[in-house]
Amino acid sequence: MTASDRMASDRDAGRGGPLDGITVVDLTSTFMGPFCTLILAQYGARVIKVEPPAGDILRGVGDTGELGLGPIFLNANRGKESVVLDLRDEQDRGRLRQLVADADVVTHNRPAGSDTRLGIDYESLRSVNPAVIVCAMRGYGAGGPYGTEPAYDDVIQAVSGVAASQTGRGEPQFVRTPVADKVTGAMAVGAICAALVERARSGCGQAIEVPMFETMVQFLLLEQQGGYVFDPPRGPAGYARTDSPFRRPYRTSDGLVGVLAYTDAHWRALFEVLDAGDRAADPRFATIGARSRHIDELYEWLDGELAARTTAEAVALCRRAKVPIMPVNGVADLFTDPHLDAVDFLQRSEHPQAGAVRQARSPVRFSRSGSGPSGQAPALDSHGPALRAELDRRATGATPQDRPGPEER
Repeated sequence: MTASDRMASDRDAGRGGPLDGITVVDLTSTFMGPFCTLILAQYGARVIKVEPPAGDILRGVGDTGELGLGPIFLNANRGKESVVLDLRDEQDRGRLRQLVADADVVTHNRPAGSDTRLGIDYESLRSVNPAVIVCAMRGYGAGGPYGTEPAYDDVIQAVSGVAASQTGRGEPQFVRTPVADKVTGAMAVGAICAALVERARSGCGQAIEVPMFETMVQFLLLEQQGGYVFDPPRGPAGYARTDSPFRRPYRTSDGLVGVLAYTDAHWRALFEVLDAGDRAADPRFATIGARSRHIDELYEWLDGELAARTTAEAVALCRRAKVPIMPVNGVADLFTDPHLDAVDFLQRSEHPQAGAVRQARSPVRFSRSGSGPSGQAPALDSHGPALRAELDRRATGATPQDRPGPEER
């Protein structure tokens, strides 16, 4: 049995995922927090999404059916339960405390200070459950001058240097996906899992802060710090290869391709298949350091070479040279991509309110624990009546009934 077969066998066995048994109370909205808790749900956690009476604002984005189930919400909130609690109401705040008492993790995306006013800060919640892990995803770290400022993805792309880095020497531009939200959400997943590992040793909960600004600055500086990694700086900031205006999808005679020759071996082989073997001996292109200094000239040459060939020819030549290359896909092209089809990545299912949907499964595969169940995004408050009744019984000391079964989630 191959490794792939073993993975498929484990998935077919219906195992609950590595976070099976972990309960997450999700107080987040929009992109960052829901992306984090989507991944936790895909890893097997039970995620209870606590929404205000109006619901997560993303319910309305692109919601042509007027069901409160827009396409982004459907993707970002799969496999979660929805309960409406108005945290301005004392009875609902009591219900939240009952939820937290049995939870492992609480996530929110409130600025510093706002969480305290709502009673969802770590100090307030650990008095209810000393073992709880409270993850605050926010715009800026507490303690700095931006700490209480509100933030969205575009603002963070601007202040973190990400927008300026998109065009190198041109006008700053935003990445055309909420990259700061999603990178920060993914960072929070790792932090939460690390805190769960530590709690298994210590038995104690803790507070986690995951700020967008600092996260994206770290994300950017990994390769863009350049000479500023030294103090004092020994050269300019930036990374010459990604700053080049010729670093872009290359146009062929009938389409576009993305190609990246990187190592010395890549370039030697590419020069050979493009009948430019003499360039391999050119000192400007012989080493990675020299190529970095002459990257504009090199990329401009490659641009011209590929423009004279069809996409099929360019792909065949680069693959012969073992240089990574792929045709450029649009978003709609992903739904007919042969690789994604072969690995069953975009899966069709029936949503009880929205009808037939096609959505991406988790890209992560676990060989032994399997992945969590891939449920649907909940209608607003669809789990609310049962959950509120359960929480009210706990508050009065009545004998609790079982939690809602999988068919109700």
